[in-house]
Amino acid sequence: MDFTRVTEQPTSFDRPQPGADPGDPRGALVHAQEPARAPGTGAALAAQARSGGESAASQAASPASSGAAPETAAPGGSGQDTVTGPASEHSQPGAEHGAGPDAHRPRPTSEGIPVQPAAGQEGRPVQGPDVRERRTGQVTPPGRPTPMRRDGDRLRFVGAATRRIARGIDLDEIVMGLCRATVPTFSDAILVYLREPLPVGDERPTGPLVLRLRRSDRIPADRDTEGGFAPIAPPEPNELDSVGEELCTVRPGSALAEVLRGVRPVFTDAPAARAALPELLGEQGATAVPDGQRAILAPLRGRRRVIGAALFLRRPERIPFEADDLLVAAQLATHSALGIDKAVLYGREAYIADELQRTMLPEHLPRCTGVRLASRYLPAAETARVGGDWYDAIPLPGSRVALVVGDVMGHSMTSAAIMGQLRTTAQTLAGLDLPPQEVLHHLDEQAQRLGVDRMATCLYAVYDPVSHRITIANAGHPPPVLLHLGGRAEVLRVPAGAPIGVGGVDFEAVELEAPAGATLLLYTDGLVESRLRDVWTGIEQLREKLAATAQLTGPDHPPPLEALCDEVLDMLGPGDRDDDIALLAARFDGIAPSDVAYWFLEPEDAAPGRARRLARRALSRWGLEELTDSVELLVSEVVTNAVRYATRPVTLRLLRTDVLRCEVGDDVPQLPRLRQARATDEGGRGLYLVNRLARRWGATRLSTGKVVWFELNHG
Repeated sequence: MDFTRVTEQPTSFDRPQPGADPGDPRGALVHAQEPARAPGTGAALAAQARSGGESAASQAASPASSGAAPETAAPGGSGQDTVTGPASEHSQPGAEHGAGPDAHRPRPTSEGIPVQPAAGQEGRPVQGPDVRERRTGQVTPPGRPTPMRRDGDRLRFVGAATRRIARGIDLDEIVMGLCRATVPTFSDAILVYLREPLPVGDERPTGPLVLRLRRSDRIPADRDTEGGFAPIAPPEPNELDSVGEELCTVRPGSALAEVLRGVRPVFTDAPAARAALPELLGEQGATAVPDGQRAILAPLRGRRRVIGAALFLRRPERIPFEADDLLVAAQLATHSALGIDKAVLYGREAYIADELQRTMLPEHLPRCTGVRLASRYLPAAETARVGGDWYDAIPLPGSRVALVVGDVMGHSMTSAAIMGQLRTTAQTLAGLDLPPQEVLHHLDEQAQRLGVDRMATCLYAVYDPVSHRITIANAGHPPPVLLHLGGRAEVLRVPAGAPIGVGGVDFEAVELEAPAGATLLLYTDGLVESRLRDVWTGIEQLREKLAATAQLTGPDHPPPLEALCDEVLDMLGPGDRDDDIALLAARFDGIAPSDVAYWFLEPEDAAPGRARRLARRALSRWGLEELTDSVELLVSEVVTNAVRYATRPVTLRLLRTDVLRCEVGDDVPQLPRLRQARATDEGGRGLYLVNRLARRWGATRLSTGKVVWFELNHG
């Protein structure tokens, strides 16, 4: 009598077996029909097929006594796979007895994971009267679901699921990967609870343990018939739809706390788990959980502590979970918890990078007299939110403004830290009113003090709106581009200089015209240099882009600053984001000579009276007589303080812009301080009056002394 053995061969994700679906990453199980064998060889084949530590599924029977072919256990079978024992849920559907060879070849499914059919329901596949279970060869009773999993399938499922979970970077991607990997392949529904808030790293959470429902997935109403599921029309509500509460507090010593402390997944039919369900799901949700081994509660434990829980559910008509499924749930929970831990750490690092960017770069550009400013900053990538590029605009005495742009090598957190130190140093040096070349010299010394290979490029410019001049010093940075009012764009000829950090080099400053209506564009090399073009090609493209943009608004109207910055960034192609980009645009409005009044006063007792007369005449010429009393009083107080200690002539300057600004300079470096004068003091009330009457006031130390200024609003 002929005997037929079904041979199952392991498959590989890399090399699918012949006859498999090319789109299936797992391949297909190959079932070959062997030649007929003599009676009595079935027992030997069964012994050969057994793995170490596993018992044979059944003994070979004599053909004469049984009248049937002997049964042969497939490799990897368990002791339960007997005629009367429960069938494994992880087997592919078997073929009908006596069918051809093609009947033994199952259809490959996506991700190499077999699906679970329903049993005994309308529109869902059920077993015929002669269906055999492939691992044991036993005839399955009609209406009973065919076991869908083998041990090899479990391994393939865990491998595919963990790869899907590992693909996630942030928290939502990891949780969604867990849900999509398990529903409907492993369970009909899943609920994922996470700690609120999630602990970060080694920090010890305070307060009670609160779990919040992060995500829940269930089998959709329309299911793929090709994958083994039949569509349900119309979708009917089931008991799993009512499972789940939004928030639960884990009380110390409660049943849920004990289950979470145990770390290992458990069936919910266990007494401890059954007592924990009402606390997790609420009373109504706990009653909706199917009876028997159709629910698994798996704690999610990160590197240090429990961070959540996952509940895997199967409907009552489905095959219950087996003991080996606890190992699958443990693997899913472990990989998900470790991924969540890393996602939380990654999120904290991204938050720190964002905060570092906001603190290192100016949050708002200052409003300076005679100049309008706009800026842009783009990191090299979304995963590196901060780098070594920076820009700055620093108000200086005399209504001047310092424009700074720099680039530290690299775009890492280290580069950002070095950039922050250099930017702070530049602000301090600018407050001393040093020439641009001296500022770069001190920055070079500071970079050498920070360590070896702390290289950076920097461009420092000082714009004077009264003289309409700009002084620029460069330290290895790309040259700025000046867009004139008529639409002509030119690359300024500025000595390149050596980068900051080289040491032992001199920096040279040049003074150029800065006509009213012109726009100066300072940028870092990430804007003009990439793998697709060199820096000088990029600079020429930038110049052409600025000229083309200026033509759109006509020769008499410069383009708006914000729109100009956006147009400049539009020149970047898809492959041009190799480095950070910092962009600073300055529109020179200047101050007309007719709006400036400037005098020198000798440090003598008559200086305050003369200052009052000069200020009165200037206000009368400008039509600001309503400010005469306030200006005379404040000018008299500030000039009196200046001539008391000055040894050289005192300067007095009035500027009429959107406000009236008065500046008094002397050669004494000590800055005045506001203090409350006592009733018996004869002086000390000058700055108190300035503070009460002026819109704003301040004092700035210069290399040759100081300047005290105040501003008043005018109609």
